[in-house]
Amino acid sequence: MAGTMTLDVDAVRAFVTIAELRSFTRAATALDCHQAAVSLRLKRLEERLGHRLIERTPRLVRLSAQGAMFLDEARAFLAAHDRALSALCNARRRFGLGIAAHVFGPEVPTLLARLNAHDPGLMIEVQLGHSRPLLEAFDKGELDAAIVRRDDDRRPAEVLAPESFGWFAAPDFEYRQGEPLRLATLSVSCGVRDIATKALDSVGIPWVEVFIGGGSIAVDAAVAAGLAVSAFSCRLAPAGTVEVSRRFGLPDLPTSEIVMVSTLTDARSRAALRTLAAAFREHRPIVC
Repeated sequence: MAGTMTLDVDAVRAFVTIAELRSFTRAATALDCHQAAVSLRLKRLEERLGHRLIERTPRLVRLSAQGAMFLDEARAFLAAHDRALSALCNARRRFGLGIAAHVFGPEVPTLLARLNAHDPGLMIEVQLGHSRPLLEAFDKGELDAAIVRRDDDRRPAEVLAPESFGWFAAPDFEYRQGEPLRLATLSVSCGVRDIATKALDSVGIPWVEVFIGGGSIAVDAAVAAGLAVSAFSCRLAPAGTVEVSRRFGLPDLPTSEIVMVSTLTDARSRAALRTLAAAFREHRPIVC
């Protein structure tokens, strides 16, 4: 009877982990067990509920219709279970998280809310900045984890999503080939500025910075007002602007990756990192 049905926490956790990582192999790694054990836990849960939750083919792992309906409730079930356990321990632990300013997008509030709901015992401290200073703070032990854009840094990191860039301007912005392209940039140390100017130099397009600094809001406003063109992540382009690469014959910009770096290995921290990664992937950056 449904009224007397009980759920196995490990089985529900296996289902949620598979659903978030979309891989039995990665789920097994995250749960620190063999893939066969993950499959067995999922099978036990599906038999208990009387529904197939995960559809699996040689090339694809995805939620069934019933699995999609059950996922949020399964997360809530695990969160309630974890809160009950954490209530036995009053100690709060600091979790220092760095997020690069050029990565910070509409998914971040959801990401932080998910992390807080997952483990209310974590005292989350968020630091925003450029990737390079954040990685330096991470190396000094001042941050437990950092979400940054991978540029030239090749340290071990978990890839969260691809990052693509485009040239954006106001719809009525005018540019004549042969004239210097008017640019707005965040700062001379900005990684996106380096990507943009190197791309222009590589094809011989002259450029001039007519607006620099003032923060991302000021740069967004300058581009939206028609003062200049700027290179933006496709998911963070200012409202009211359009991609103008083809219109003006501008060079393609190389893609990058958004990654998360951390050296934490304890079970509680690893669970928090999985929550961060899953929340970010659910809001995967769009492509230009």
